[in-house]
Amino acid sequence: MTASTRTLLRIFATGVLAALPLAATILIFVWAARLLLGWLGPDSLFGQVLKAIGFGVTGSELIGYLVGVGIVAAAIFGLGLLVEAGLQRGLARLVDALVTRIPLVNTVYALIRRMVELVAQRGNAAEGGLKSMRPVWCHFGGPGGAIALALLSNAEPVLIDGRRCIAVLVPTAPVPVGGGLLWVPEHWVTPAEVGIEALTSIYVSMGVTSSQYLPRATQPADRPA
Repeated sequence: MTASTRTLLRIFATGVLAALPLAATILIFVWAARLLLGWLGPDSLFGQVLKAIGFGVTGSELIGYLVGVGIVAAAIFGLGLLVEAGLQRGLARLVDALVTRIPLVNTVYALIRRMVELVAQRGNAAEGGLKSMRPVWCHFGGPGGAIALALLSNAEPVLIDGRRCIAVLVPTAPVPVGGGLLWVPEHWVTPAEVGIEALTSIYVSMGVTSSQYLPRATQPADRPA
C-alpha cells in the first residue's frame, strides 16, 4: 500500500469517526420518531381514534387527524393548567379510587404512575414513596466485578437463601423504561453520585454521554505484565 493510499484511508477513517456521534444521534431520533409514528400516527389505533374525533368536522381523514391532535393537545394543556392551579387533586383521587378497584389493572397503573413520577423528579430530590428510588452502582460478583448503573427499588433488605438482599432495577438501552428487577446481595450495591436525568441520558445515548456525568479517567490503564 502506497503512502498516498494510506493517507487517503486515514483521512477517510478520521471523517467516519468524526461523523459517528452525529450519525448515532440522528439514528436514535429517527428510531424514536418511527416508534412514535407507529404508536400515534394516522394508521395506528390511537390515530384512528383521533381521525374519528375530527372527521365529522372536516370530512377529510388527514385534516380530521390533525383536528383530533389539536383537540387532544388542548385537553392536555387544560389538564396542565389544572395541575398548575392544584385543582386536579380531587379528580386524581377519583381516578385512583376507580382504577385501584380493578384487578390487574391497578398493578399496571401503579407501576406506570410510579415510573412517571420518578422521571418527573429532579436530580436526587425524591419525595414520599420515591425517596428510596435513586441511582446506584450494582457490582455483580461484588466490588471489582462488572458494574451496572441501576435504580434502588427498595432500600429495605430482605432475606433470600439466608443472605441480605435488596431490589434494584437495571434499565435497558436506549429505552430505559424497560429492564429487569433483580434482588442482589446488599454489599453489591453502592450509591451513585448521579441524578435521574444523568441516568436517563446515559441509557438513552447507549453510554455515549457517560463522560458528561462521570469522572474521566486521566491516568493510563495498567497493563498486565
